[in-house]
Amino acid sequence: MFCLCCFKDNKMTLVILFISTFLFCCQPKQTTKDVITGAAQVDHYIPLLVGKSVALVANQTSLVHQVHLVDTLLSRGINISKVFAPEHGFRGEADAGASIDNTIDTKTGLPIFSLYGKNKKPSKEFLEDVDMVVFDIQDVGARFYTYISTLHYVMEACAENSIPVLVLDRPNPNAHYVDGPILDTAFKSFVGMHPIPIVHGMTIAEYAQMINGEYWLKDSVKCELYWQGMKNYDHQKSYNLPIKPSPNLPNSQSIALYPSLCLFEGTDMSIGRGTSQQFQVIGSPKLDSCFYAFTPISGQGAKYPKHENKDCCGWDLRDIEVQNKVDLEYLIESYRQYEEMDERFFNSFFDKLAGSSQLRIQIESGWSSDQIKQTWKDDLDAFKKKRQLYLIYP
Repeated sequence: MFCLCCFKDNKMTLVILFISTFLFCCQPKQTTKDVITGAAQVDHYIPLLVGKSVALVANQTSLVHQVHLVDTLLSRGINISKVFAPEHGFRGEADAGASIDNTIDTKTGLPIFSLYGKNKKPSKEFLEDVDMVVFDIQDVGARFYTYISTLHYVMEACAENSIPVLVLDRPNPNAHYVDGPILDTAFKSFVGMHPIPIVHGMTIAEYAQMINGEYWLKDSVKCELYWQGMKNYDHQKSYNLPIKPSPNLPNSQSIALYPSLCLFEGTDMSIGRGTSQQFQVIGSPKLDSCFYAFTPISGQGAKYPKHENKDCCGWDLRDIEVQNKVDLEYLIESYRQYEEMDERFFNSFFDKLAGSSQLRIQIESGWSSDQIKQTWKDDLDAFKKKRQLYLIYP
């Protein structure tokens, strides 16, 4: 059974919009087309929106059967007053880290307000004429994927202004495992706000419930939270996203490798930005080992890629079988080669991505992957127990 849920005053109030029986344990492995996203179940959640001024937090992944959610809701007579856009913008074309300006959507004439750069949190002024906020963005299940940070700030702003939030749930393609070091909140940033591992194994609605339930919003405020669940989904199923979630995650392989390779963003190494193999190759002009070579160039989604116009030697991971873990082997081997050359490997961003200085110090001290992962075990076991409290799906 899936329904809309509202967390209020520490109690869960269930607003049952439909009832359906799911025998997950008896069903064969499902395919992507079997999953019905929260956004696609318009008839189930539209009663919450009728007669209200609605703001959407959306991007290019916010589709309902290949039609954008904005257009879908407008066609059903819903009053959309504005759109909030996250990193990469409303159409998902901006570079990682690029400033996103407020603008007007040319198709609908709706104002689009940026939630990236200086204004990560909706201001009281932007929310003055809003009765409800709908959040519908595809996540990929990694702590440093900034859309969950946007979710935090949206929930916080809405809680402070007594505005309910409706999360339209979507599959997490990396929901089938939990791994990585837990973030130390002393290293809190937009690429990691909460004490969770690199791979948290939750959908966006499940994660929203955890934010509320763990009192992670400023001053421990709680958001009036509703969610529209999915049909035919569970955490162990394979799911291929119908549209790339951001400019530098072009396919399923890059999404599967992302939790491991994003750590290289905090090093001197390139992970293929400026090529067509983003997050599927690793390399540097400084490496001698050259199992694969590539040359980053300026382009859409990577205007100023690392090692631009330089031949990079490294590894091609496009065809490897990705394991259900955060893989540290390439990171450790790359550091070892840099150390032999007396070259600086880590930059100041690494500790934010890793969630503390511990991983960097362990690698610099010559620890093996197995030794490092052993230090994660107790914290991961505790997180998995906490995670169970907020799961919607098996």
